[in-house]
Amino acid sequence: MVYRHVTKYTHPPPPPGQAPRKGRKPQGQRALTGAERQARYRQRQAGTRVSPRRRPPRPSRRASRPQQWYAAVATLVRLQAEYAAWLDAVPEALCDGATGEALRAITELDLEELQAVDPPRGYGRD
Repeated sequence: MVYRHVTKYTHPPPPPGQAPRKGRKPQGQRALTGAERQARYRQRQAGTRVSPRRRPPRPSRRASRPQQWYAAVATLVRLQAEYAAWLDAVPEALCDGATGEALRAITELDLEELQAVDPPRGYGRD
C-alpha cells in the first residue's frame, strides 16, 4: 500500500529550514501591533454598539402592615363564606364525616373580633 498525500496547497510550502507562518497574512507591509488591532476592533464595535438592556421596573412597594392585616381578614371572611356555601351543598350523609365537621368548625369561627381589631400604625403615628 502506498501512502499519498492529497492535501492541495493554495500557496507553495515554506522552504526547508523555515517554519510555516501561523495566522493570517498581514494586510499591509507588516503585522499590526496590539494597540493597532485594539483600535480597529473598537472602531468596528462603535458602529454596532447595542444599548444596554433596561432593567425591568421594580415591583411596587409592598403594602403596609395595617393594609396587609385588613387584606388578610377580608380573605378569611370571604373564605368563611365560601366554606359555609360548601357546607350547605354537602349531602346529609357526609355532614357527619371529617369534611362536614371541618366545614362546620370553620363556619362557626367568630371573625368579628378580628374585623374589629385596628392594628397600630407604628412610629408614633397612633
